[in-house]
Amino acid sequence: MTRRGLLLAGAGAAVVMATPGEAGQNTAVPRVAVRVGTWAAAPAAVPAKNVVTLARQTVRQVVHTSVGGDLPRVTLTNEYGTEPVRIGAARIAVRAGAGTSCDAVPGSDRPLTFGGATETVLAPGQILVSDPADLVVASGADLVISLYLPDRVVAATVSPRAKQSNLIVNGDATATPRPGHGRRLTRYLWISGVSVRTVRAAAAIVALGDSITCGTKTTDNANHRWPDLLAARLRAAGSPRGLLNVGLSGNRLLFGFEDPTGRAHASASIGPAALRRFDRDVLGQPGVRHVVTLIGVNDLANNPAVTPEQLIAGHRELIRRARLAGLRVAGGTLLPFGEAPARYNNAANRAKRQKINAWIRTSGEYDAVIDFDAAVRDPANPQRMRPRYDCGDGLHPNDAGTAALAAAVPLELFA
Repeated sequence: MTRRGLLLAGAGAAVVMATPGEAGQNTAVPRVAVRVGTWAAAPAAVPAKNVVTLARQTVRQVVHTSVGGDLPRVTLTNEYGTEPVRIGAARIAVRAGAGTSCDAVPGSDRPLTFGGATETVLAPGQILVSDPADLVVASGADLVISLYLPDRVVAATVSPRAKQSNLIVNGDATATPRPGHGRRLTRYLWISGVSVRTVRAAAAIVALGDSITCGTKTTDNANHRWPDLLAARLRAAGSPRGLLNVGLSGNRLLFGFEDPTGRAHASASIGPAALRRFDRDVLGQPGVRHVVTLIGVNDLANNPAVTPEQLIAGHRELIRRARLAGLRVAGGTLLPFGEAPARYNNAANRAKRQKINAWIRTSGEYDAVIDFDAAVRDPANPQRMRPRYDCGDGLHPNDAGTAALAAAVPLELFA
């Protein structure tokens, strides 16, 4: 089918519908499309021990979309870099295969341009959005984004827990359908978002959280993070919603790191505090209408002096800023950690979690409550997860646990 035909057959963009006119004829009535985020990742700086250097190489990265549409645009970021990054070529394609495959479907490959140019330079600290690419993106499709780095460059802005096997190969392999073997990595380098033009009723949901949201203990290359599974439920229900996962492993509500790579703290991969990155990672997303929070457990584990009142004040600030931007905000209760290491699992933290969760459930300050705690806790011992949901560390849900989290979200929240 043509690009236009595919678009009209699926979740497309500018759709023209026929409606009866006054004399009984069909009159074309345009329904204007909107641009909505279909994939996102939260960037962070890179500690010195984790720095990746590329030179005359291509990085091919797989992203799993949520809502479908056409004319995708890719967001590149050098926010934590101190040197310019020259992109010699960039392309986007539909992925072929599954698992660790970074192959492209033949004929789906399109160039990414920036102001019409096939090359671009990311200045230190810069965020850059590509021109629209002439490609149709099916709901839930995987895309391959390829960047060629002709100069020696440090990958200074990354999303550290991709849960996806990406590939670095020698030379300019951006237009190669099957790049073969190369160096594997499970991070995203320089990419932080993909948006599509889609139906007018579409909107984006942002999942703001930590390792539980980014899917730290789920199966690699399986898209089993709870936001992925929620996106699949929404697609099955026919709801055109982009689901944007901006979880960062180790992230905290009140504290974080923002120095650039080269001066970054050894724990810089936890990213800025959720309060600090809210504007970038939530309000800056195309078509955002909803936000779901699941944040605060790492504050308890890493700052014994933090009080429930301080964390509640932080949640109130998230609510205030979301409301000012016209967003609906749902608060997720904190998961039980009764068999986690002692810095999480101690009497003081268990009491603080209960107080925070009680406020989330009963205060009425969030527009809605998602009781993630109730979805996974063990009825025989509510301070811990059910064993079948526990990855084994007492803190992170496994694949069955993330499925339970996704199933606990009422879809009507996003109507």
